[in-house]
Amino acid sequence: MADNTQARRLFLGCFLALVATAFGFVVRGAVLEDWARQFTLSEEQKGIIQGVGLYPFAISIILFSLIIDRIGYGTAMVFAFVGHLVSTVLTIFAPNFVVLYIATFIYALANGTVEAVINPVVATIYKDNKTHWLNILHAGWPGGLALAGLLSIGVSLAGGRVEALPGELWQWQMGILLVPILIYGVLLLGLRFPQQERVEAGVSYKEMLAEFGWGSAYIVCFLLIMGISQILTVLRIPAIDWRVALGLAVIPAVLFGIYVRSFGRPIFVFLLLVMFLLATTELGTDGWIQDIMRSVLDDPNKGTLFLVYTASIMFVLRFFAGPIVHRISPLGLLAACAAIAAGGLFWLGNAGASVGMLFLAATFYGVGKTFFWPTTLGVVSELYPRGGALLLNAIAGVGMIAVGTIGTTAIGTVQDADFNRAVQQDFPDLHNSLVQTKQGLFSEYQFVDRSKFDAAGVNEQQRKELAKLESQTKQHALTKIAVLPVIMCVCYLILIAYFRARGGYRAEVLTGHAAKDEQFTGGTIAAGEG
Repeated sequence: MADNTQARRLFLGCFLALVATAFGFVVRGAVLEDWARQFTLSEEQKGIIQGVGLYPFAISIILFSLIIDRIGYGTAMVFAFVGHLVSTVLTIFAPNFVVLYIATFIYALANGTVEAVINPVVATIYKDNKTHWLNILHAGWPGGLALAGLLSIGVSLAGGRVEALPGELWQWQMGILLVPILIYGVLLLGLRFPQQERVEAGVSYKEMLAEFGWGSAYIVCFLLIMGISQILTVLRIPAIDWRVALGLAVIPAVLFGIYVRSFGRPIFVFLLLVMFLLATTELGTDGWIQDIMRSVLDDPNKGTLFLVYTASIMFVLRFFAGPIVHRISPLGLLAACAAIAAGGLFWLGNAGASVGMLFLAATFYGVGKTFFWPTTLGVVSELYPRGGALLLNAIAGVGMIAVGTIGTTAIGTVQDADFNRAVQQDFPDLHNSLVQTKQGLFSEYQFVDRSKFDAAGVNEQQRKELAKLESQTKQHALTKIAVLPVIMCVCYLILIAYFRARGGYRAEVLTGHAAKDEQFTGGTIAAGEG
């Protein structure tokens, strides 16, 4: 942009809008147990709430990516601001689980709209240095996690000393969300947004859709149907079986394919599938880590502090992505991070209750997940700039909806099922009187219903033993999640071998030439990296 002052203010506004999305994520995690008590939620229902805070993101990010070049980035940001504001107020005064679900759904829609704007805007403002600046932009996510976590702890401690406060303590914690929302709204007011790189280069709308193709459309349609299925479950309407969803997704994908006559970019479709694993490894785990560590350390504030710690690691390291990715290439960085994250998660799941060991393991996990999201965005924006806002935002949208409809719910189901098996083994006399059968994501399963403790005559000692057993099964679930980054690492190594066989990773520049690793940082100028 010609006006550097406006460009800096625009970048800062985008950065703070992303901070607002992170605030919603971390505060929701901090008050999840309070919601569970107030609204009597199972572990799977808690997973559903975590999931609905994520997957509607895909609806708005993909929808706006299709029309954003026509309606304008400013109009989209107004939608995001209003959504954030309405959702926060609705959540604070939610009377039941359904209203809580709806309010969280709206917040996630606003989050998706934010990212539909900020990714192409920053990639356009800094089109000669994409990966570096996208990593700095996405430092706003962990920065927001850390700041919101500390503020949430502060409100919790202060509220515990002021008994005369009206309402529930979690309602005051939710009020924290209003701070970044109002700031980014004021900061972006009246700013002029740039034209996206694809539009500026004269690449047609249909060419952008052809880059996406029916292969990508099929994946997106399947996930959107799974999202609708989750809504039906919450409304107590029979859900759509995942096998039926696979069949239904064929119809819109075929219609889309007839129009664009293109499968899409095969490597992009492959990256979409990898995004299932990436999003669950990072966001799915982050969505549960406060609850898991709260249980292991028997302290809600320590659970939040745990997330603050890993987020702080990410915040600092994302400012140094440029020099790192220049040395080992974007795909090399992703492979290395996947290996480190796998080791960190496996260690976390087996570290016991030692605070020192837990935080040491968390260091590995924090380093490992740092570059996943923004570097993937950087790879897509560099390889497929003709895909414009659609491809850049679709990769993020698929990640969010995959973890929201499948990832977080599956992690909750694993915890429920593991705890049930442990109770069946260690408390066989109590087991039958404590369990319920429930329809899970893929099949029916049994879970331990805490509301039955009194009726089953569970004494105080047994409650303590059950709580300890539950914390152990929650923590051990992390070792199962560690399998996902192992698969990711293999996928990235396959891509590295593929590009090496074709002469190396090259970023496409719409001015008409390709960029080699030796000259560019995955398509970004390496010299200085300032």
